[in-house]
Amino acid sequence: MFVEIYYTPSMIKPIVQTDVPPGFIDLGTGNPGLDLLPMDMIASAAERYFSAGDCRTLQYGAEQGNGLFLAALADLLTTKFGFSVAADKLLATTGASSTLDLLCTLFTQPGDTIIVEEPTYFLALGIFADHHLKVHAIPMDREGLDVDAMEEQLPEVKPKFVYTIPTFHNPTSTTLSAKRREKLVNLAQEYDFIVIADEVYQFLAYNEELPPPLAKFTDQAEQVVSINSFSKILAPGLRLGWIQTHPKMISHLVKCGLLESGGGLNPFTSAIVYYLIESGDLAENIRMLHNKYRLRLEAMASALDRYLPEVEYLQPQGGYYFWVRMPEKDTLQMRKLIRQKSVDFRPGSLFSSQKAMKEYIRLSISYHEPEQIERGIQLLALSLREQ
Repeated sequence: MFVEIYYTPSMIKPIVQTDVPPGFIDLGTGNPGLDLLPMDMIASAAERYFSAGDCRTLQYGAEQGNGLFLAALADLLTTKFGFSVAADKLLATTGASSTLDLLCTLFTQPGDTIIVEEPTYFLALGIFADHHLKVHAIPMDREGLDVDAMEEQLPEVKPKFVYTIPTFHNPTSTTLSAKRREKLVNLAQEYDFIVIADEVYQFLAYNEELPPPLAKFTDQAEQVVSINSFSKILAPGLRLGWIQTHPKMISHLVKCGLLESGGGLNPFTSAIVYYLIESGDLAENIRMLHNKYRLRLEAMASALDRYLPEVEYLQPQGGYYFWVRMPEKDTLQMRKLIRQKSVDFRPGSLFSSQKAMKEYIRLSISYHEPEQIERGIQLLALSLREQ
């Protein structure tokens, strides 16, 4: 018997990965709040794109990406970074996560060893597990990855690549010092491994001058691959980002089967974002984010000092995150209790490839307004007092 099933729009509910229920304060999520997503700005850019009437961007794109987009992006990076960035060192991507997956596909085999920071971005660990890679963790301190400790282990470990988040690290918010950046690149050349620099927070500096991004070393080092994204400075749903690396590495990447078969990644969206860059709207949006996030960062620090003076944390100068140590606390159990008060965080063990860091939690300023951040910390403190 043939049965037809009809669906009405009211029966289909949108599935949103980062949907936070009304009244719930999720201090763990690393996503921009809905109020920070520039719908009108993107709509205006899309209108300009459609008015131009160039249907070529609806075709398979060039493997490296839309030329106008890459040229505009190169100009933007030159202005932001303070050194010249050429378009031939850029490749359009669909974001940092898919780029990391592509690099694993191209440069590793199951069983290969890679190096990560301890702690590290927990969802990256899932990508490495998908590729059956052996993860070797190197500790961090207040200057980021302990490059000296890594150097001692390189002859034995022999990594295919080192995955690092050098600026406003996720989750610790530390920034790798200029001296360590230079040494890391020198070691990559000496021991012939790739440095994958996840630099998605590079634009979100609120209170300090940063060392040059690792992307700067791509002038002389083929081993450095900087990955970046519009998710933190525009909107995650665009699924658009870029690689910055040496032209020889770009030539290798564009010959991979994925790009040769499918053409450039996300040519339609990159054509719209071109208009956002060219008009100055993207730069204006970044300024807006700086103003908003600076207030939220101050609210988080003030609330921690007021309601949880016993905890330990390093004052972030940019990015999203507070990495908070709660001495002698089981943060997994804490999370179960705090969720009952409609508040959440991310436990430190999520970020450890060694299943350690159990006394830590990651808090984020990205989603909620200062008033909600303060209320969330107040409820967290109340929950701790009830244990």
